[in-house]
Amino acid sequence: MTRKVYILPLLIVSQFACTSLWFAGNAIVDDLALKTGLGDSIIGYVLSSVQLGFILGTLVFALLMIADRFSPSKVFAICALCAALCNFSLLADTITKWHILGARFGTGFFLAGIYPVGMKIASDYYKDGLGKALGYLVGALVLGTAFPFLISGLGWGSNYQTIVQATSILAILGGLLVLLLVPNGPFRKQSSKLELKAGIQLFKNPIFSKAALGYFGHMWELYAFWAFTPLAIKTINSIQNINYSVPLLTFIVIALGAFSCALGGYFSKKYGSYKVAVISLFISGVFCFISPLLFQLPAVFFFIGWCVWGMAVTADSPQFSSLVAQAAPAELKGTALTIVNSIGFAISIISIQLLAALTTKINTPLIFLFLGVGPLIGLFALLKKKYN
Repeated sequence: MTRKVYILPLLIVSQFACTSLWFAGNAIVDDLALKTGLGDSIIGYVLSSVQLGFILGTLVFALLMIADRFSPSKVFAICALCAALCNFSLLADTITKWHILGARFGTGFFLAGIYPVGMKIASDYYKDGLGKALGYLVGALVLGTAFPFLISGLGWGSNYQTIVQATSILAILGGLLVLLLVPNGPFRKQSSKLELKAGIQLFKNPIFSKAALGYFGHMWELYAFWAFTPLAIKTINSIQNINYSVPLLTFIVIALGAFSCALGGYFSKKYGSYKVAVISLFISGVFCFISPLLFQLPAVFFFIGWCVWGMAVTADSPQFSSLVAQAAPAELKGTALTIVNSIGFAISIISIQLLAALTTKINTPLIFLFLGVGPLIGLFALLKKKYN
């Protein structure tokens, strides 16, 4: 029992420290573009390279069943060190476009051994109350997502070398914390052999498939919502002739999702992860379809609505991960979480690219309607038959 008291806080701190490599990179991308002399043309590629690295990394980790065949704490620590080294390489005196893209891709690849593996470690410790534990753990990731906008809004990101050094050191410390203080959990069951088709076999389980489809619908909406929230704020500023800080308000919208993850975790203890996930997905889906109306409201009500949406769109994430982990055999929990992450993040790239294309075709307030496709599909899968 004593072990549980400190394990979760350690995982939360370590998760935030290590994933800072991912999100703080967003805060330095302008400086990297300037240093290479390539200008804004490279920014999109730098941001996408991390996502692509993560997708490939999670796919490789899932196929090889890394988190289930080897000690997840050691996997976490090794990947934290490797990701930090990739990040440190950006401090070289002379860097090229391919150096930057390779470093960010490598960072994303090794983050595949941090985010889903961190959830795997939590599932090895919290057989009961996993939804609550993951609520805090995913909340740390959400806070990490918001952090670069706070850096930008407060002007802390003027020296990109300092950010690279700080995030790299944080990641190494986070990995060491897990390696030294978080041993294998009491509910861990090691896979004895490599089964390349294990990830595919998981989808033959109807309960696992329902949870996975719900998560995929959620991921269609989540990252595109985050990515285009700054555009939404710029649009309301333009419509109402105001000048509210785009990065600070974006930080608030995303950071509130960390609170809703923890709140959703609390309610999952009372009502179950399934109900929390369904209700959150329903609320965020409703906001997708009423989003054009929000732009017609006074600015203060627009921001309140956008903040509520930011909470709803995030609250179901840890609960879907909990449902995925609970539906998988004990010896395949790591593989299950990793493969679902891989597919989910691939889906998020598609929805982001769709909205990017739509910004040149239709008015900005209308683009968010298309995010409603994800919640609709997710809810259909979850409610088609009783989840048990």
